[in-house]
Amino acid sequence: MKNSVLTWSVVVALGGFLFGFDTAVISGAERAIQQYWGLSVFKHGLTISIALIGTVIGSLLGSGPSDKFGRKNTLYFVAFTYLVSSLGTAVSDNWILFIAFRFLGGLGVGASSVVAPIYISEISPADRRGRLVGLFQFNVVLGILISYLSNYLISQLGETSWRLMLGVQALPSLIFLVLIRYIPESPRWLLVNRGDGANAIEILKIINPLHYESELKAILDAAAVPKQKPEARSLFSAQYRTPILLAIFIAFFNQVSGINAIIYYAPRIFEMAGLGAHSSLLSTVGIGMINFIFTLLAINIMDRVGRKTLMLVGSIGLIGSLVLVAMTFYSGKFSGFAIPIYIMVFIAFFAFSQGAVIWVFISEIFPNAVRAKGQTLGSSTHWIMAAIVAFCFPYLAERLGGAVTFSFFAVMMILQLLFVLWWMPETKGKSLEQIEGNLAMH
Repeated sequence: MKNSVLTWSVVVALGGFLFGFDTAVISGAERAIQQYWGLSVFKHGLTISIALIGTVIGSLLGSGPSDKFGRKNTLYFVAFTYLVSSLGTAVSDNWILFIAFRFLGGLGVGASSVVAPIYISEISPADRRGRLVGLFQFNVVLGILISYLSNYLISQLGETSWRLMLGVQALPSLIFLVLIRYIPESPRWLLVNRGDGANAIEILKIINPLHYESELKAILDAAAVPKQKPEARSLFSAQYRTPILLAIFIAFFNQVSGINAIIYYAPRIFEMAGLGAHSSLLSTVGIGMINFIFTLLAINIMDRVGRKTLMLVGSIGLIGSLVLVAMTFYSGKFSGFAIPIYIMVFIAFFAFSQGAVIWVFISEIFPNAVRAKGQTLGSSTHWIMAAIVAFCFPYLAERLGGAVTFSFFAVMMILQLLFVLWWMPETKGKSLEQIEGNLAMH
């Protein structure tokens, strides 16, 4: 198993588990944190969104270290920030110090959303790339599920249980830090950024033992273009316009679906719909489970049915579920678990489409020479939008109400459906170099 592509992918995908855990764990602690420091609405919004601000910065800075020091060394930094952040937030008695540690955790999330999908895409055979890169998103939703379950169980322990909610992340962070030692560097990074053919060939022989020579030639041929044309190493040269726009649009639509508003504020949304605090917290476990199941389904069929098909099916389901939520808020008739059920349908369609596809698709569409920069662009767009949505949602929900807020999300998903129908290309079953050639002609 030491030389297994699957094993390497699973180890790197642990960064996704910590990504998901860190993102969602705050939902169980946010009310207790607000009460503990007596936070105003503004300070409370800042406390929740500060990790996302760190995530934006982490994603913006992720390509530099990834290209200069390597994918593997950057993953060490990611694991270290997760470990320090979880311990720091658990013991902080000062609000400024607390948000500083949350910010540090955000840096780790942002950097991992750039580096982990790149690494897995660069070591994956073309026919399994969707499934293997999908492991990252699978681990994200597993982390969300475990954080919700952990929050529910730990919440029974008393007033200071929120500290333990945030601190338990230290254990998987330490495991991730240790396991990174046992994965190799990306062969494409070794060839393109270091010119280290010997080590790259040894890794390619493991990844693709029958056709590693043709894959080596394709990588070297693609790498020769930036050497002949120095401007080809600049992400914003005209030749990369198509992948740039594709990455920006898929990341933008991912967040204006309302997914992070629901992940961060699920208990609050359910209380708005008339559920008690205990039932609301328990309902978030259901959200995590649905997210987990449908992500698992998506990554198992993605390489067969394609990225575009999943996005088409998902977009239609998202529109329908968001309209139902908006109509229920508009009517004011909260019958039992109607809102939680519609939210879970939304989560199912999101996990089956956008949730599973985004990191795979962005990691595929940029050439080797600018892949880290392209992943940074897509990831930072995603996180900037996530920060805006998370910061604004409490204000919008309070001032405009659930009906208007969820109607806005539904309209955005109609626009996403049009984007997928008219412009999104299919990438399944193609090597990274083939995708590069196809988009150059797009």
